[in-house]
Amino acid sequence: MNPAEFLIDLASGNVKDKSLPSELKDKFLPADVHKYLLGAYESRASSTMEKMKLDEITTFNHKPGRGCNVSDAGECGASWIAQFCILFRRGLKERRHEYLSSLRVIQVISTAVITGSIWWNSNATSFNMVQHPSSSNRFQDQAGLLFFISVYWAFFPVFTAIFTFPLEREMLSKERSVGMYKVSAYLVARNASDLPLDLLLPVVFLTIIYFMVGLKHTFTAFSLTLLSIFLSIIAAQGLGLSIGAAFMDVNKATTLASVTVMTFMLSGGFFITRVPLFMRWVRYLSLNYHTYKLLLKIQCGCGEDG
Repeated sequence: MNPAEFLIDLASGNVKDKSLPSELKDKFLPADVHKYLLGAYESRASSTMEKMKLDEITTFNHKPGRGCNVSDAGECGASWIAQFCILFRRGLKERRHEYLSSLRVIQVISTAVITGSIWWNSNATSFNMVQHPSSSNRFQDQAGLLFFISVYWAFFPVFTAIFTFPLEREMLSKERSVGMYKVSAYLVARNASDLPLDLLLPVVFLTIIYFMVGLKHTFTAFSLTLLSIFLSIIAAQGLGLSIGAAFMDVNKATTLASVTVMTFMLSGGFFITRVPLFMRWVRYLSLNYHTYKLLLKIQCGCGEDG
């Protein structure tokens, strides 16, 4: 006998033509079975309705703006540290293919090789411009190289970070609507997962270009140059994230970022040194200005304002 059909017959009371074991004939009366099944259904339905109401209340309490209590693991489902670790691992898995794609790697390596070829052995640090005035041209060439590096690694992260929040807004809203994690855990994990990926390609870029162009061949100079670029990338990434979060519209964010990057580049100290007094404040906000002066100080010892 099919168990499903037997249960249906029991529920409907149609057991007259069904064969039952002798020990169950006196125990399973049709009226009793029907009453038992009806009571079980009502009990289960009542429990399900209570659970649905509880889920609605929990969802309402976890809506954006209400937040969830980090100390109460029952509300958020996990502690802040656990949320951070999960989001950090997810961020690495999601973005490693984008950051380390073959096209991006080829772009960075090609740029490094072309730049190194153009500035091949343009070492000006071994020349004294006072004793050898002709070396001023080589110094100017190397200053242009250092400014290009500062611009390239400020421009690149800004326009990469701009698309972060606009593209992930829908996913973030859905996950936050059910209280999966706190916004702070998402933001910290997002930045932390981006850093290793953002800093890997600059190491490759600088390693290729550093010895091709003849920059200062000391471990200290190389380390300080790399550190300066790292700090510039972190600041540029923060700028891009801020612009993207402020507008949530890719076109508007890209327009503002273009104007901002252009302003920072023009006030970076390479194209003009005597900036009018009413515009001098811009250079102190410029990522390129500070990075360029640091690189000049490290490589040539002449990063002071002229």
